[in-house]
Amino acid sequence: DPQPAKRWLAFLRNHREAIAAMDFFTVPTLTFGVLYCFFIIGHDRRRILHFNVTRHPTSTWIVQQLREAFPYDSAPRFLLLDHDAKYGLEVPASIRSLKMTPVRTSIRSPWQNGVAERWVGSCRRDLLDHVIALDERHLKRLLTQYISYYHDDRTHLGLDKQTPTGRARSLEKGTVICQQRVGGLHHRYDWAA
Repeated sequence: DPQPAKRWLAFLRNHREAIAAMDFFTVPTLTFGVLYCFFIIGHDRRRILHFNVTRHPTSTWIVQQLREAFPYDSAPRFLLLDHDAKYGLEVPASIRSLKMTPVRTSIRSPWQNGVAERWVGSCRRDLLDHVIALDERHLKRLLTQYISYYHDDRTHLGLDKQTPTGRARSLEKGTVICQQRVGGLHHRYDWAA
């Protein structure tokens, strides 16, 4: 009978391809408002499957986000979520109706949803610590650019220093060119053809 932590880690390792996680994080705006960022991340390649931004998250809004994220039977087998009051009773019922099994993490145990928490930390360090969001539209545009950078350019130790979409090695010919990413916060260097 292994300890509960070992059982949880074994579950995550054994079902990595069939697990997605969803969570919220807050972002203050220039006018001291608070925006809620909702995202769903796949555990296998750490890809962001869906995200959106709102001022007032409700369980009905979250159910709609789940429908948009997993159309046409494309849902993973398990969906990790915490005990947030925003989910209510409608969200777990909606998850089951999409043929997924909702798996709740323990209360005050963010390490059980480590892939999602790690993405929030990366997003804050790489983007939100440097830029102040003006409103929902501005934050959504910033997150779209960051997710593109995260998928295509940012390497991960958990993926053996690969990107979530996989990156082909460029041929060493010509001169090195710099491509600005996320409005100049990050850069990608390639060989010019």
